[in-house]
Amino acid sequence: TEEKRVSYPEFHQLPGKGLLFFYRDGGSGNGNLVMNSYDARQKKWKRVQKNLLDGEGKRNAYWQAHVNNKGFIYLSWVWRETPDVASNHDLCFALSKDGGISWERSTGEKYALPITAASAEYACRIPPQSELINQTSMYADDQNNIVIAGYWKDADSNIPQYHLIYNQGESWKVKTLNFRKTPFSLNGTGSKKIPIARPQVIMENQNNKLKVWMIFRDEELGSKVSAAIIPDVTKEQFSLIDLFPQTVGAWEPSFDIGLWNRKKMVSLFVQHTEQADGEGLTSLPPQMVYVLDWKPQ
Repeated sequence: TEEKRVSYPEFHQLPGKGLLFFYRDGGSGNGNLVMNSYDARQKKWKRVQKNLLDGEGKRNAYWQAHVNNKGFIYLSWVWRETPDVASNHDLCFALSKDGGISWERSTGEKYALPITAASAEYACRIPPQSELINQTSMYADDQNNIVIAGYWKDADSNIPQYHLIYNQGESWKVKTLNFRKTPFSLNGTGSKKIPIARPQVIMENQNNKLKVWMIFRDEELGSKVSAAIIPDVTKEQFSLIDLFPQTVGAWEPSFDIGLWNRKKMVSLFVQHTEQADGEGLTSLPPQMVYVLDWKPQ
């Protein structure tokens, strides 16, 4: 049941031998988040949530998830009202400490399920038509420090910038990485050709300071594998570096989160790719695949 219109499948490993499976039941602008778990000992799947994030037939959630070493499940998402990506809005949050059975806000207040647009906790209010991207990344440590990466344009600008939304146990705050100079528009349906990549984010508590690394790709920087290094997320200082000297086209970052948690090593899958707007085709020949290992300091 609820498996006839599966899209955006995601798997996340729990400590031990458990596995979580998230997917959307429905379509763009009209869908719900379903959550299953796999018991490796019994070799069985079970339904944990039939409808965790309820679009109420009016919208759908585009989420990103993270599981920390304690097994806490962190979930953040934007809402989309129609198939047009320009209708993306807001950034919401939920947390589960019992394998996805019950959910709460960052304050500890329990959710009544399913979570809807009216009941969700809003980590950041972002209006439609803000070039807000969906499905980026988030990270949380064992002390419940949380960081979410994304991009959108602020009300006083036409240039989308990368942002970090973070919570150190008190309230949600937003840090803008204000280095981009080029405007672009994120609207329409289908897959989009976008000059910047969805970011991946990791974090480490160093001497009571949250150090953050954000991995991305930007045409302004030559479409390379780049990283923003933020020594203290509460301060303005940050720097940009290139991790790979070659252009990677429309590549978007993905890495082995388990390896980072165990050894603090970022192991990136790298391949030059192209993206035509609206599910179009390109003539790019086969490209070499690389594994790029980086140990941030």
